[in-house]
Amino acid sequence: MLNITTFLDTNAIQLDKTALVSPSLCREYTYKEILSEVIRIASGLASLGISPRDRVCIYMGSSPEYLISIFAIWRLGAVFVPANNSLKADEIYYTLYDAGVNLVITDSESLPLLKSVANSLPELKRIILVSGEDKGTICWNNIGNNLLATRPSPCSHDTLCHIQYTAGTTGRPKGAMLTHGNWMAALEAEREVLSLNHNDVYLGIYPMAHVGISWGISVLRAGGTFVIMERFSPDKYLSMARDYNVTVLAGMPPVLHSLNNAPPGAENNLHKVRVIISGGGQLLPSIWEEFSKRYLIPVANSYGLSETIVVGSGTAALPWNQEFNNNFTSVGVPVGYTELKIVDSSDPSITLKASESGEIAIRGPAVASGYWNQEKETEKVFLSDGWFLTGDIGFLDGNGRLSITDRKKDMIIMSGWKIYPTEVENAIIRHPKIMDVAVFGIPHPHKGEIPIAAVVSDEPVTLEDLQDFCSGIIAGYKIPRGILIVESLPRAHGWKLLRRTLREKYLEILEKLENRNEPAERPCN
Repeated sequence: MLNITTFLDTNAIQLDKTALVSPSLCREYTYKEILSEVIRIASGLASLGISPRDRVCIYMGSSPEYLISIFAIWRLGAVFVPANNSLKADEIYYTLYDAGVNLVITDSESLPLLKSVANSLPELKRIILVSGEDKGTICWNNIGNNLLATRPSPCSHDTLCHIQYTAGTTGRPKGAMLTHGNWMAALEAEREVLSLNHNDVYLGIYPMAHVGISWGISVLRAGGTFVIMERFSPDKYLSMARDYNVTVLAGMPPVLHSLNNAPPGAENNLHKVRVIISGGGQLLPSIWEEFSKRYLIPVANSYGLSETIVVGSGTAALPWNQEFNNNFTSVGVPVGYTELKIVDSSDPSITLKASESGEIAIRGPAVASGYWNQEKETEKVFLSDGWFLTGDIGFLDGNGRLSITDRKKDMIIMSGWKIYPTEVENAIIRHPKIMDVAVFGIPHPHKGEIPIAAVVSDEPVTLEDLQDFCSGIIAGYKIPRGILIVESLPRAHGWKLLRRTLREKYLEILEKLENRNEPAERPCN
């Protein structure tokens, strides 16, 4: 039998040190204090009728209480259901209803929206409020006095502990079902990627409602210190890294880009950092190379999904093997017990050869057991032999390194030719006037689809400029047929690019111009 939270008990015995720091709240917790709070809240949940397999939602911003709540839910053998506090009323309603949530832990900021949908959710019995007081809620500080759950509830490898809803960029979100065994595999894989030990100090910026919280939990598993940064800002990020002698940085492509643009001397704030994580989106080779040359810090460029608990079953550019990672294009090699292959995007029974692009398939101990209440969707991508079809397009080079090309659904097919937006974006970003770019497809009556580029630039850029520049870099059929100038690119959670939003905006603008019969830069034939 096993329970993911047992490492808290062993660390509390072995380590007399700070485990968790919240600079914004001026609070610190030792391992003993974390364990004591986890036991108290788990006991409080038990006294409120929460039993193994019950679903408990956490709906609030990142905080020490958030992390303690996760551990308390797991300790009881109950199921953690995260809900991002940026969700709107219909989105939070869907999550709570679909998961059959029995209790929600929230804060005063998120409470009004939660209360607006609570009466329509008959299974929702209790709301715990971690800050302030409100009629009809239970105060966080007043629960758990009887200590009913001092020991972790016995679970198995396959015991469900977490339902992680996908971002839902198309259709309704799907709840990936993750188990205690999945999480154990993930913590060991991430410890391997970062070579974590008890001397590490980690600065975490990933929302705790996201599976990226696994990196912080991995640091705690290794006996290190987790410093919470609730909202990213470049100046605070640098100062916190300096003030807390951070050795491991959470990052993502926009973070590395901002560090590249930091004023001279920013490097001095990162003098203790030995590795920075990047994930959640494509890290452009130019940004990666510039960062590496300026800061001399290895980048653990990682690939994983909600369904694999990031690199629990996934890949990473291992920081200690820089010679293997010096091409600045790969998300690395399989880690932990991950198996990886590239299959034909139309027929997953066909395995492709090195350098051939196709759908990425992953098999390993952290792969989810399926989607909650979605049997048909589960059967489509969780195959009977254990392989999970990721929906991402990529290829393996001769050394077994994985490179991501695109999302399967984002691939553009023009007159039978396959166009991968990321490849086109990598060409366009070299243009000296262009600061950021996204390529997407729109319907075309003769060609099926054509590529359009959305660009961010402080200077005027025309479609002709773009096409002339690209003509010497990529094949003619890949060159964008239209251009959309935007102030910034829409992203979910700060990094996941929303191509659908750009596509809708472009088509809306085009339709208005056509209705007015106004001249405009239209898609070319």
